[in-house]
Amino acid sequence: MSTATHHPLKKIFSISSLTTFALILGSLGVSPPVGLAQSRSITATSAQLETLYLNNNRSYSYNLIAANRGVIDRIVIPQGATIVGKYVPAKGGLRYIAEAVTYDRYSYRISASSSVLEDVKDPRDTSAGAIAEDAAIGAAGGTILGEIFGDADVKEILGGAAAGVVVGNVTADRVVVIDPKAPIVLYDN
Repeated sequence: MSTATHHPLKKIFSISSLTTFALILGSLGVSPPVGLAQSRSITATSAQLETLYLNNNRSYSYNLIAANRGVIDRIVIPQGATIVGKYVPAKGGLRYIAEAVTYDRYSYRISASSSVLEDVKDPRDTSAGAIAEDAAIGAAGGTILGEIFGDADVKEILGGAAAGVVVGNVTADRVVVIDPKAPIVLYDN
């Protein structure tokens, strides 16, 4: 009758040599090399606490905060690190271009970018208050035109109000809205 004995060393040597190497380095306080299986992207959020409304035809320098740990340009970026970069014009909106990452006392140059952050009609121009303001301006215009061409009646006032709403909605600027909680995924260039 034989009894099976399990030795701790036997378990260590049954693990792949790469894993063993990483365990040894980790026990020595050294970070293991970045493997090919690691993702080459990182998720971040705006460092600004308020919502940003950015025009799609100019650049803006703003920082992001790494929402999770990731690897860009073979640099390990810890959660909470500051990503330095800017939003730049791109077809259909803006794209975030990351230029550096800083954490603790360290700063590294990186090269990463987001996909296009699409522009929308400025929600500040299409809100209920903005629509009411456009309607009031249109109604006043309808009243003035009605007075010029004869007596203003309800049709001119309502027609002017409707025209004001349509013109205000059509002429609303297109902006990229950056919600401080919305994730922005950066991809290694």
